Amino acid sequence: MYHSIKKALRILIPKKILFKIEPTLRYFFSLPFRGKKHFCPVCNIYLKKFITLKNNDLLCPNCGSLARDRRLFLLLKNNFLSEEIKVLDFSPSRCLSRKLKKTKHIDYISTDLSGNFNADFNYDITNIDLSSNTIDLIICYHVLEHIEDDLMAMKELHRILKPSGKAVLQTPFKKGAIYENSTVKSPKERIEHFGQDDHVRIYSVDGLKERLEITDFNVEVYNYTEKEIYQGLKENETILIISKK
Repeated sequence: MYHSIKKALRILIPKKILFKIEPTLRYFFSLPFRGKKHFCPVCNIYLKKFITLKNNDLLCPNCGSLARDRRLFLLLKNNFLSEEIKVLDFSPSRCLSRKLKKTKHIDYISTDLSGNFNADFNYDITNIDLSSNTIDLIICYHVLEHIEDDLMAMKELHRILKPSGKAVLQTPFKKGAIYENSTVKSPKERIEHFGQDDHVRIYSVDGLKERLEITDFNVEVYNYTEKEIYQGLKENETILIISKK
């Protein structure tokens, strides 16, 4: 039912208007899901259940957060959002973007070049129109696997990050080495090779770590191996936190 409603709304309502009214629509949609068995830390709503998607991810009916959004928010809340900081978020999750924009003591801006996300700016991650050493915290979730020149993107992240700053990264991961093939161009081929029609590679954790280190980053790898049912967090999730050497 959720996918059918979502598909119908996308057909009937222009994207910009849908983004604007989404919180209201989700509020009413989520009322039958309210309860005490689960809790969404992004919107602070108690639920009797999350919505299980076709890929087995867990979606909050009230704010639309996925498991990775809730994990990321808890990481940010517990480690980064206690001070006055300037945050740059690439291709932002709508639920997190709304949450962070309302956080008074941070200067939050978002960017997306694809046009698929509701963002403040349209920066090219390989040529970011910001001065060097200006950002305290970069959120770069599920972005680099879309970028053909990922080393240039990493260099730009390094350039704009303050010496004391941090960046939080995640991509899909595989075991072994990074897999990329420059001859794979069509959406159909990319689905077959990389799992999605706009991906250009599949990283391994070690492979991404090595490329970040080549671009003068320190890299900390955090592996979350246990499922946390109450807040709808998934097991076997990896997040990289990077800083300048």
